[in-house]
Parts: sequence; C-alpha cells; structure tokens
Amino acid sequence: MDIRQALHSDHFKTLDTQGLRDKMLVTKIMVPGQLSLTYSHVDRIIVGGAVPTDSPLTLSGGKELGVDYFLERREMGVINIGAPGRITVDGETVELGTHHGLYIPKESREVSFESLDATKPARFYINSTPAHVRYQLRHIRPQDASPTSLGDPETGNVRTINKYLHTDVLDTCQLSMGLTQLEPGSMWNTMPCHTHERRMEVYFYFDLSEDDVVFHLCGEPQETRHIVVANEQAVIHPSWSIHCGFGTRRYTFIWGMCGENLTYDDMDFIASKELR
Repeated sequence: MDIRQALHSDHFKTLDTQGLRDKMLVTKIMVPGQLSLTYSHVDRIIVGGAVPTDSPLTLSGGKELGVDYFLERREMGVINIGAPGRITVDGETVELGTHHGLYIPKESREVSFESLDATKPARFYINSTPAHVRYQLRHIRPQDASPTSLGDPETGNVRTINKYLHTDVLDTCQLSMGLTQLEPGSMWNTMPCHTHERRMEVYFYFDLSEDDVVFHLCGEPQETRHIVVANEQAVIHPSWSIHCGFGTRRYTFIWGMCGENLTYDDMDFIASKELR
C-alpha cells in the first residue's frame, strides 16, 4: 500500500511539477491481476482499484491499518467501470455490471473481487474511510443513483451528476461517492470551481483514450496550479484546494468525499475572475 502524507497549503506553493504530482496524483490504480491501494493522511481515505483476472482478489488488514481485517473500523464504496464482475462480502455475493456500485459496511470481515470473464475483467474503483457505525450492505444500480443535471452548452459543461453513496440513496458514516458523465461537446467538469473546508475530495478520471488528458486545477484560489491527468488516474485534494478540470475530449469521473458532513451542496464557490 502506497502512503501519502497530508499536504499543507504553504508547502504546496513550493512544489515543482513533479513534486506536485508526487503529492497529489495517484497513477497506479487499475493493474490487471492486482489490488492497488493508496492510503492518504488527508482524512485517512484509501483510494484504489481491483482488476481480478485469473483468480479473485481479497482484502486484508496489514500493518498500515493496525487492525485484524481491512474493514474492522472502515466503510467502503466500490464502483465498477469495467466488464461485469462480482464482489463477495462475508459469503454474500453481489454481481456488478458496468457503472454498478456497492456500499460495504464496517465490520465486514471477508471481501473478495472477481471478474465474470477473466479475459474481460471488471475494474472496481474503491474508496474507503474510517467508520463508527455499521450500516447495511447495499447494491446501487445506475437507476438507483440520485441524478442531477447541470451546465450549459455555451459554457461547455453539460453533465449529469449521479450520486451513488449519498443521503438520498443510503446511509453511510462519512463517505460520499458518485459518477459524473459529461455530454458530447462538454469538457469542463465544474465551473465556477469550489472548495469545501468541511470535506476533502478525490477525483478519478476515466473513459479517456491514450492520447487524451484532463488539465485538473488545484491549489488555493489565489495560488492555483494544474496537474495533467491521464486515463484511470486520481487526484487527492485537501479541503483547502479548489478542484475542477478541462479535458481534451469528453470523459467520465468518479468523485469521493469524506469529512465533517454529508451535505453534498455544502460548497464555497469561487468566481472565475477571482482565481489567480
């Protein structure tokens, strides 16, 4: 498991391009036949991916967590961006099609990931955060998500925000997750950009070709930077950082948040003319 320390805003200002990428960008997420996880000190979120091929992949505890099993004191959200697969939680198996999600509660002892066809593997994107209450295992199909349509063709950001782990859909301790799809011709994912001091956020970009990227904005509003993000990579944002991006073509992304509250629209917007 890769460990990432928290990034202070003053330190952020001193980083060059590679330093910024080393601190905030997660490049190794979807690796065939592997479970790849990154542990961030920012609100103790774990970000990763599972791409099972010839055999199932199983979660385990380990020294990094200091517990007997992975979800002893954590909850987890999973969204499948690949071919159909299945997740087994303490003997209960759930099949997940493309863009299906699963909420796995605290105190789930045995969790394994499997593809229905090893030649066309599932690609399970994972977020996990500390938890204090055990809620219910829940399968979230795309039609179960809570959708919100936003944007305008003139501003290039027509999109549908599909809220999977959200108070409109199910109960969680602190983890929120959703999948945002942009319409043809739209490349901005949010504008004006925003922060939310009460929560951190991770953006995971996918549905990009090898030749396309997203220019992802970050930093304090008066001290902005950008990170060039490729397909199936993620950016970890402290709560003080803005987050928005522009792609060289249309893309899809999954957002995950955790922190003080579960209020999705608790955001502090920054007018574009105020950015530096």
